[in-house]
Amino acid sequence: MNIVSVRHIDGPNVYLYKPILVARVHLESYTDKESFDFPGFTEKLLELLPGLREHHCAKGAPGGFVERLYGGTYFGHIVEHVTIELATLAELDVHYGKTVYADGPGIYDIVMECKSFDGQTVLLERAMELVRRLTEGKSEGLTEYISQAVAQAKHIVASEQLGPSTQAIADACARRQIPFRRIGDGSLLELGQGVHRKRISATITDQTSCVAVDISCNKELTKDILREGGIPVPDGGVARSEADALRLFHALRAPVVMKPFDGRQGQGVSLNITDESQATRAFQIAKSYSDEVLVESYVFGENLRLLVVSGTCVAVSRRDPAHVVGDGVHTISELIEEANQDPRRGDGHERPLTKIHLDEVLQETLVKAGRTLDSVPQAGERVDLRESANLSTGGEAHDITRQIHPSYKRLAERSAKLVGLDVCGVDMVVQEIQDAATADNCAVIEVNAAPGIRMHQHPSHGMPIDVADYIVESVFPRGQNGRIPIISVTGTNGKTTTTRLIAHGIQREGKTVGCTTTGGVYINDELIQRGDTTGPRSARLVLSDPEVEVAVLETARGGIVRGGLAYDKADVAVLTNISLDHIGQDAIDTIEDLVHVKSLVAECVHPEGTVVLNADDEHLVALMERLQSGVVLTSSRSDNPLVLRHLAMGGTAFYVENGDLIEANGAMKRHVIAVADIPITMRGTIGFHIENALLATAALRAAGLSRRSVALALRQFQPEANRGRCMMYRMPGGFHIILDYAHNAAGFQAVGEWVKRLPHRRLFGIIGVPGDRADSVVVQSTEALAPVFDAFIVKEDADKRGRANGEIAQMMSQTLRRTVPHKPTRTVLAETEALAYALDTLQAGDIVCMFYESSEPLERLLLERGGERVTEIAMYTNKTYAML
Repeated sequence: MNIVSVRHIDGPNVYLYKPILVARVHLESYTDKESFDFPGFTEKLLELLPGLREHHCAKGAPGGFVERLYGGTYFGHIVEHVTIELATLAELDVHYGKTVYADGPGIYDIVMECKSFDGQTVLLERAMELVRRLTEGKSEGLTEYISQAVAQAKHIVASEQLGPSTQAIADACARRQIPFRRIGDGSLLELGQGVHRKRISATITDQTSCVAVDISCNKELTKDILREGGIPVPDGGVARSEADALRLFHALRAPVVMKPFDGRQGQGVSLNITDESQATRAFQIAKSYSDEVLVESYVFGENLRLLVVSGTCVAVSRRDPAHVVGDGVHTISELIEEANQDPRRGDGHERPLTKIHLDEVLQETLVKAGRTLDSVPQAGERVDLRESANLSTGGEAHDITRQIHPSYKRLAERSAKLVGLDVCGVDMVVQEIQDAATADNCAVIEVNAAPGIRMHQHPSHGMPIDVADYIVESVFPRGQNGRIPIISVTGTNGKTTTTRLIAHGIQREGKTVGCTTTGGVYINDELIQRGDTTGPRSARLVLSDPEVEVAVLETARGGIVRGGLAYDKADVAVLTNISLDHIGQDAIDTIEDLVHVKSLVAECVHPEGTVVLNADDEHLVALMERLQSGVVLTSSRSDNPLVLRHLAMGGTAFYVENGDLIEANGAMKRHVIAVADIPITMRGTIGFHIENALLATAALRAAGLSRRSVALALRQFQPEANRGRCMMYRMPGGFHIILDYAHNAAGFQAVGEWVKRLPHRRLFGIIGVPGDRADSVVVQSTEALAPVFDAFIVKEDADKRGRANGEIAQMMSQTLRRTVPHKPTRTVLAETEALAYALDTLQAGDIVCMFYESSEPLERLLLERGGERVTEIAMYTNKTYAML
């Protein structure tokens, strides 16, 4: 067995609305082998991993997978379940899994819910090796192997997961349905979308003043500012040498505190220093963390952390230093080891409490107390291991928000304002928390930017306070969710034109629109990224742009299958139509498979949102029953029975009646615009553009535009703005060239119905089909073209997509000769050469329609030959026909 590839999809996808891992595996020698082909395999596997007995599998109840094992199941399926069980042992909340046939004998895609991509990738590799060893009868040492695999995964998860403060922010966003995503592998989160986008790193928001952060990082400057503002602070100074430190020690009089000038998390801090030897040692410790050392008077009292968010103190914790309680039996070292077994303790900030680490400060604290790590405290005796009370060094937190006198909260709020921090941790020493604050009974020790909040979210003692929610509220006040309107367009044909029409309509309303299409990413009329940008990466570009007020996203099959969606919920979804295309790709074999993929866009709409469905497509109408949001139908016919039934039930629909585009609600009808007044329909002659206009109208109305605004938008959208679709050029020889992006049977047929109605002498087709289409799709597409044109030039795309040179052209030529043997067919593989050949051959009154791969070189050639872009073809009057 071999893992071919592994990828991560972090948005809604065709399998799950949650992130998934997709691994393509080749079973190799295990192809077509089943579990019962290896005697004793099932029994030993269940012995090693008894949790597999609880797996449901297809049965939908515990024991389902065991039944499959004994009854015979393939090894891709087995590896899937073993990986999920290992993930469970690694404390990952993973349940969903699926194994599907992929791309040839023995090749499968293993899909599973993903909570840690790197961790689960390792577990997948380990699961495959475990299964292989069992089939080979090598069961010795597998228990230890499983333990090592689980431990490795836990380590990876711990190293990659968000810190407690950042995770609390993410959880608060999730509760308020504010979209968020992690950027990079650190603590940076992006909250909201488009113009509402905010970024936050731990508890530093994009509203946090850089100047204020710089001030807070300079402890001496912070004290000067607070002192000027009337805040009580300890006396002190900065030492750059041991002599400086001793001079300050004597000047301030014992006891004093020494700490790194720009330190954090309590590292290198020594408190209650009473003699020169302690001062010398404390300076050396602090100096190892910073070139400058702060020496301050030691203030007696309880160590408090007051958290201020947007000017309000929202939580207060009393912090106790790391300590152990004796039992009269164990040494301090053994008691520390026992304390670190507490499941609440982890390395760094991964858990509510931090493990107690043996370092110089801890040992110096014990020496001052006349103890060593080998001392055995009496039963019930508390031994402080540090004098500083930071959680980062193993301390504990007690919530006292409701017990403390309000004057201390006001003192903290004023301190935060003086420094200028929006989210601020104020460290204060207070002699008696229930007495009012005075200059003699308290002091502000530090003011911290990016304060950790786990002591408030997960206090060791007392009531948790969800301070993350206060921070998120400060970024998105008054219930804002940070979202911008999203309109997502999918289907087989017409997506780009419909997307452009919608974007144009919204842009006319004065909104900045981010738009993704097959032609590129646009912010209003500015091309930001060129190419076929219809996948989640391009959509994410739009949703992250701080200027975008509305996102209009063309959402194609390939992006959905390979990357899922870039958003969780849209406001409006548009499904244009579904026809055979991309069959044979990405495990899509039938029209039902295509519907399944495209329907994800319809399913991921807010319950109060709208799904626009083309009622002329029976496959789309079938989706109505399973959608949770409102549905609006469109049709080119006023007598469409599905539309009539929908209206009878009080629904909304848009259709064409007597040449007019009509909006109907129940029994009420309203005129929107005459179809002939929509320029891209060429006076109502292009049926598929009428269909696109209907869909865009429905979407724009669902987005809140008035009928008048929609009509103006449709009337003002010119064919020139719809680049790559039905582009017409009049050439000096009196003939016309039409360039269009149609590339499947339905698209060819729709364009064919239009061009046949144009005034012409003869119709020529320059035709081709992308190489990644199945042979049956290539033949079907050619058969759709055969009755349209009088003569054909067969070309190929430059990107063969896995096909041999000339393979697609030969298949199409053979189909034409079989279907329409009387029609001339010529093969010119290169697109520009095929067009050049046509230009040298055509005569006045001829029309050639070219279905292209890349339009730019073709447009350049036409302009070089004197072509002129036109929006209509005049009636051809020369009745003398030359033989070609």
